[in-house]
Amino acid sequence: MLRPERMSKVSVTGSRGVMPTVIETVHDLSLVHLSDYDGSWEGFDNGDPIEGAENASEKLVTVRALESTLDLSADEADPGTLEDGWEQRLEEIRTRINELDDRRAEINDELRQVNEKIDRVAPFAELGIDLDLLSGYETVAVLVGEGSLEEVEAAVSASDDIRAFETFTGGNVVAVVAAPAESADENPIDDALVGVEFTRYEVPDTDQSPDDYVADLESRKRDLESQLDEIDAELEEIKRAEAGFLLRVEEELTIEVQQAEAPLQFATTDHAFVAEGWLPTEEYDRLVATLNDAVGDSVEVEELVRADYNDEGYPTRTEDVDHGGSGGAEETTEEEEREVATQEAIADGGTTAAGGDIVTMVDEPPVIQDNTGPAKPFEFLLRLIDRPKYSELDPTVVLLLTFPAFYGFMLGDLGYGMLYTGVGYLLYSRFDEDIVRSLGAIGMWAGGFTMLFGILYGEIFGLHVLGELLFSDGPPLRKGIQPAFSQFSQTWLLVSVFIGLAHLTLGYIFGFVNDLDHGVGDAYFENGSWALLMIGLWTWIFSRHFGDAKPNFLFEVFGTGSDAAIELGFTGFTPEIGQFVALPLMVIGFVTMVYGEVKHYGALGIIIGCLESFNVFGDVLSYLRIAAVILAKAGMAFVVNMLFFGVYVVETDHGAEWHFGTSHAPQHMLEQGTYHGHEVSEVMFGGLLHGGILMAIIGVIVLVVGHVVVLLLGITSAGLQGIRLEYVEFFNRFYEGGGRKFEPFGGIRSDDED
Repeated sequence: MLRPERMSKVSVTGSRGVMPTVIETVHDLSLVHLSDYDGSWEGFDNGDPIEGAENASEKLVTVRALESTLDLSADEADPGTLEDGWEQRLEEIRTRINELDDRRAEINDELRQVNEKIDRVAPFAELGIDLDLLSGYETVAVLVGEGSLEEVEAAVSASDDIRAFETFTGGNVVAVVAAPAESADENPIDDALVGVEFTRYEVPDTDQSPDDYVADLESRKRDLESQLDEIDAELEEIKRAEAGFLLRVEEELTIEVQQAEAPLQFATTDHAFVAEGWLPTEEYDRLVATLNDAVGDSVEVEELVRADYNDEGYPTRTEDVDHGGSGGAEETTEEEEREVATQEAIADGGTTAAGGDIVTMVDEPPVIQDNTGPAKPFEFLLRLIDRPKYSELDPTVVLLLTFPAFYGFMLGDLGYGMLYTGVGYLLYSRFDEDIVRSLGAIGMWAGGFTMLFGILYGEIFGLHVLGELLFSDGPPLRKGIQPAFSQFSQTWLLVSVFIGLAHLTLGYIFGFVNDLDHGVGDAYFENGSWALLMIGLWTWIFSRHFGDAKPNFLFEVFGTGSDAAIELGFTGFTPEIGQFVALPLMVIGFVTMVYGEVKHYGALGIIIGCLESFNVFGDVLSYLRIAAVILAKAGMAFVVNMLFFGVYVVETDHGAEWHFGTSHAPQHMLEQGTYHGHEVSEVMFGGLLHGGILMAIIGVIVLVVGHVVVLLLGITSAGLQGIRLEYVEFFNRFYEGGGRKFEPFGGIRSDDED
């Protein structure tokens, strides 16, 4: 699960006469991710498409255009069967759909024009003047628009080109009728309004009143919309009748085009071809057997290499792939690797270029993530960044083990967890899309851990009644917002640090494994030195060396007695461990880390290493956001319940406890004076529930809306903070991503769909 499926590079060599059969066979298997020939082999060229490729491609474009017009998707119908004469049937469908689509475009264009006319005539309706009275004059000019009446009249009266004018208004619309002076230009009103903020309206060319004109336009609009409905209904009928046929045609044409264009990826001569590609190693024997059944000895199938690869796609460890003899893993040098690959290329009909360059098609293997069962949905979180490289460890299983636990630990509430689980189940069970189902599965995992920690915290929708019902001495864990249990808030700070140390250490281990192809030394300098520095520093922090200068809670919350939240007997590492173990580890880690930076950056690496060394402190402290979310969400839920139920304060030997007025009003408990033998000292809030019917109704609204807000903020805070810790803190230690998706010729494997 930590590594992708093992991939093998295969070569298929044969005569061009059997190439179509080989292509069809490989396509039907859907096993091989083809490599593109780059034209570098002497005597070999890229192949030409098989005859008929252009015609099939044109038909495929036509079918997909028809599907787009019908808004047809693959999941709306099952592909039907193709019978003789399907091309004539396709042409008839194309003609019918195109005619309807063209007519729909014409109607939509006319409908747009009608709507524009309706919009243009609306201002004239406010004037209440017939439209034929606003145009057609020879001795006066008329202008209608929107602007300030005072500014318009002032500008027109000040114009020397206008000897008389009159204005009419309706709403914000102003109509100006002006008699121009003898020496005036053709548009005296326009000239007069220069500099005035005025929007001009074009007068519609009709002798009707505005109301009659709009009525005619509305009638035409309804007629056009009716025609559109008829066209849409006819297209919908075509969709119902021909969906299966079109999907089947698309499927057949897609296969035909893929097969016809496959030679473009091959290396070919006049009489032979060489095709290379990647497939899962476990599928190699099936490929060989199927090709032998199809074309017999007319092709030679060879497994070129079965290996681990570095970032550039070159093998770092090759394995004997002679299927006729015993094989085993064998470490090779780079020179030997190049020689092996060269001989393999020559054996397939290639030659070497000057200088002995490898002539096989060198490309990085595609990635099939090897995750099943519960871990599979968490590939979605990984692919939000990118799929892992073939040479990288796949952290999907770590996401499964950590992200839901982070989420549940931060929220920890049985009620919220049940809702998260329920919503996740609905998404998982009611939708077919892989992304939605993955989100649903992740939601169920997160909800499950939220319920688990909710039981341990003894909370359901922020109420503490669960702890009293399940545990005689109260729940084993508390969120720590109450004074009586304040030591738990300090405990979660330390737990967050411990989580960060474990999480980051695992990231350094993954980085170390990923970098082993560069040598153990480089892997240590890149990862091990940082881990050693971090572990040494934090071991010293938790030791009693210079203990007086450190906060007491570091050595108390996991100790014994009343100051301990969880009694584990841990009161800090001894001063000797801090002085003689932690400090030497820290020094060794720091020196080797700086040396690693010097190897990369020269003398500048000393400064870089010294500055970056503080990261081992700050990166761990970043995990304190876990404790912050615990306290913040607990506080929000507490406030919501306090507003509804009210809260009274009970003084105990351990400090003040806060209790909700679920069974008795807080004021009643204060008057009673005691609770389980302890003094009730004050009422923090009386509670809307206990303030009468109207206040109780308002309180129910506050309760429901408040918990919905807390529920949603739980997703954005706990979810985003958990994702941030995975992506920023954990992945930065080892993960680059950028792996190629496995896209086999002929289809997509169901276990690698996005």
